[in-house]
Amino acid sequence: MEKEIRLRGKRIGASELQQIRDLLSTDGHLGRSHLSRQLCRLWDFRQANGAYREIACRDLLRQLEQRGLITLPAPLKKARQVGYRNRTFLPSFLDTSIVEGRLDHFSDLTVELVSRTPREQLYNSLIGAYHYLGYGQGTGEQLKYIISSAKRPLAAIGFSAAALRVACRDRFIAWDEQARQKNLHLIVNNHRFLILPWVHITNLASWILAQATRRLSADWQARYAHDLVLVETFVEKNRFHGTCYRAANWCGVGDTVGRGRNDRFSTTVLPIKQVFLYPLTRHFRERCHAR
Repeated sequence: MEKEIRLRGKRIGASELQQIRDLLSTDGHLGRSHLSRQLCRLWDFRQANGAYREIACRDLLRQLEQRGLITLPAPLKKARQVGYRNRTFLPSFLDTSIVEGRLDHFSDLTVELVSRTPREQLYNSLIGAYHYLGYGQGTGEQLKYIISSAKRPLAAIGFSAAALRVACRDRFIAWDEQARQKNLHLIVNNHRFLILPWVHITNLASWILAQATRRLSADWQARYAHDLVLVETFVEKNRFHGTCYRAANWCGVGDTVGRGRNDRFSTTVLPIKQVFLYPLTRHFRERCHAR
């Protein structure tokens, strides 16, 4: 390899590539998960909260293989088929009677962080049953919230790692490739937002967005030990107008070009989506540009 490359926040030069090839020759038969675990320990490749970045490391290995620099062993487990959805099960006690009224009539609304709690399964089930995209278990950093009134779930909202590249977002930030690779973890994606179909409360959606973004940085810092400066979301144009995002002061910055959020090779054709951004700090551009 003539020069270093940077993948998933890790610089890969000739010595790192040789380490990978040596490990492939001795431990390749033990599978890709084993390889990623060993490399994380060898490189001390960790998240800000100290956990090893095993999923990112496996993606790094796949990218090296796509560049023709290594040959990975065949997966030990069959990959999920296109269109796979995680199975979810609604609880038998779910109350589906109509809830309606003005927002100020619901003084007991709560926004509850349910990630890694017994209530996370309820979030997964609600998204799986009632969100048009269904539920798929995400990878990497993510937080999930349930919005309730008198402990009755009314809505759910989830956040996960930002898309690798979004042309209109990246123009809005005005960062170069080096800054994007270094600081992408400062952006988070609002990848799911659901108000249950029997809930009709005026202005509830924009209230949820305001409440969730107000606490998001602190919750993320507590869980993953790093800050956030910007939130993104993608609104499918032929389904929605993004009204609640505009009402919550999110900024529309353009449209996608019909590729998947992590599609590097233009192989996926998807509906066009509006891109909305919400800064969590006034100085988000300076933070995004930091070297």
